[in-house]
Amino acid sequence: MAGKQFDVLVIGGGPGGYVAAIRAAQLGFNTACCESESYDDPKGEVRLGGTCLNVGCVPSKALLQSSEHFDNARHGFVMHGITVDDVRIDVRTMVKRKDNIVTQLTGGIKGLFKKHKITLLPGHGKFAGGGEDGWEVDVAGEVVVAKHVIVATGSRPRHLDGIPVDNKLICDNTGALAFDAVPKRLGVIGAGVIGLELGSVWKRLGAEVTILEALPEFLAAADAAVAREAWKVFTKKQGLDIRLGVKINKVTAGKKGITVEYDAGDESHVLECDKLIVSVGRVPNTEGLGCEAVGLKLDERGRIDVDDHCRSNLPNVWAVGDVVRGPMLAHKGMEEGVMVAELIAGQAGHCNYDAVPWVIYTHPEIAWVGKTEQQLKSAGIEYRAGQIPFAVNGRALGQGDTTGFVRMLADAKTDRILGVHVIGTNASELISEAVVAMEFHASSEDIARIVHAHPTLSEVMHEAALAVDKRPLHF
Repeated sequence: MAGKQFDVLVIGGGPGGYVAAIRAAQLGFNTACCESESYDDPKGEVRLGGTCLNVGCVPSKALLQSSEHFDNARHGFVMHGITVDDVRIDVRTMVKRKDNIVTQLTGGIKGLFKKHKITLLPGHGKFAGGGEDGWEVDVAGEVVVAKHVIVATGSRPRHLDGIPVDNKLICDNTGALAFDAVPKRLGVIGAGVIGLELGSVWKRLGAEVTILEALPEFLAAADAAVAREAWKVFTKKQGLDIRLGVKINKVTAGKKGITVEYDAGDESHVLECDKLIVSVGRVPNTEGLGCEAVGLKLDERGRIDVDDHCRSNLPNVWAVGDVVRGPMLAHKGMEEGVMVAELIAGQAGHCNYDAVPWVIYTHPEIAWVGKTEQQLKSAGIEYRAGQIPFAVNGRALGQGDTTGFVRMLADAKTDRILGVHVIGTNASELISEAVVAMEFHASSEDIARIVHAHPTLSEVMHEAALAVDKRPLHF
């Protein structure tokens, strides 16, 4: 017997889900959101924010900041004439700070739900039946009815057969954010975003880090020029031991650590480590959703099959975020959540998938938007490129960090910006200018003719735009 009725029910309280709920409520809909995960909440209460806020993007950035401060105190301050003796790290305090940030932000989302009169339904949600006139969703044994359902169940770490993740010795992203001490030897399986970020954290804090990657290329998703620079910085300057083309044969956890047996080329190797992080991608959360009960269609990779506006094959059933096609990025899910809520309201909801920025929060940071050079070449698109190093920038020199560059790619005929790629300090912030430019179909000349404040890092973006036309002023 169905109970509560809503205009909109969101299944999942991660970035895509809670944002969809807030926007739906703003538009006047009677809105509910169900969430079952407590993420080790001390009171056992359901926590909003999903993987990103609780055990992903946000806490990892907190640890990255702490590790950067520690590394600067040990190695970076001396160039400024600052000497610091006996630098130590209290990992428990560092982790507690991270936890406090998470608690503050998750509590903030609960406050936003209260502000917008969104009903939070604690418990796992799954389809129980219904149709166009109203969908029945079982939430922890209580059946509620909603005119529209937005599925935002997110994703979970992909685990490998034969490698038991216990989040003590062998960890995914959750366990890797909760170490109580710096491991002497850290192994990482996977040289993607998560592997590089977490490997960087513990390397800065003193761990010997070895990263094993199955693919023969490093950062294949990034622009080739950026990937080459990142490889040079991470391996030669920072000392990360990254091994490509690896096939894992066996992982054994013992009392004193973990043994990883693997092949690289024609040779067999053994890696001994105290902790092992497994970061080999993520899989969509569709199990237990009750898709079969209502005929909700999945694609070949187990994601909910949706069109460009996140509509599923069922009327008034939508899906956003990691559970659908496209990059598994929190901001992409948020934008989709807003789009869907506005479409439900009869507005022109919109998400430009060609202008979704990517960021890797290593040091230096890596960020890009649009097409890579290899994608343009593959598509046969003629382009011009402008690249300027941070080494010629006064602000970068003043900060003592001149690693990297800005690379801009523009259509050879129209000059429209097709892609921008940044490796360097504050790349995550600098890329926003490129996103705005691409959203408004700007040309490289448009950026070149905009006044940029001096001295700022953003001047490198300006010079890169000038360089597309082979007229940089400071390089």
